[in-house]
Amino acid sequence: MPATSSAASATPFWCWMTEEMKHEVYLGLGSNLGDRASNINAAIRLIGERVGEVVRRSSLIETEPWGFESAHSFLNGVILCETVKTPREVLFLTQQIERDLGRQTKTVRQYADRPIDIDILLYDDLRVDEPDLKIPHPLMQERDFVMLPLREVRSEITDETV
Repeated sequence: MPATSSAASATPFWCWMTEEMKHEVYLGLGSNLGDRASNINAAIRLIGERVGEVVRRSSLIETEPWGFESAHSFLNGVILCETVKTPREVLFLTQQIERDLGRQTKTVRQYADRPIDIDILLYDDLRVDEPDLKIPHPLMQERDFVMLPLREVRSEITDETV
């Protein structure tokens, strides 16, 4: 077989193919402590640096807390990010961003006030059902503060498509 100088031929097909594959991940963002808009903007900047390019973002909407009582209302929005990261890597990175922006603990059983919350809503058409990672987000259809900005960013979204 003749030698070739192509860079692609020096690397196995599966290596260069997976490195170039971009995935669409929709992330829900919320904040009800501190400078809420700045918290969300800082999270979006860090997502762009660590997870992938942010290609679309919704407007921010103000909403009452969902699932708990608080005097602090939320700002919520949704972004579309193109990433080469796996869903598990996106989860790890977004949780790290939450900690970097002052979130002390991730809600497990009881919701509470927080400076930033980042949820994976959709990742391509993937379905994941693991104890700590569920895609599509299992409660998003019950939450107007998720569905309204998601529809703004992804106009073809309906309750039936999630």
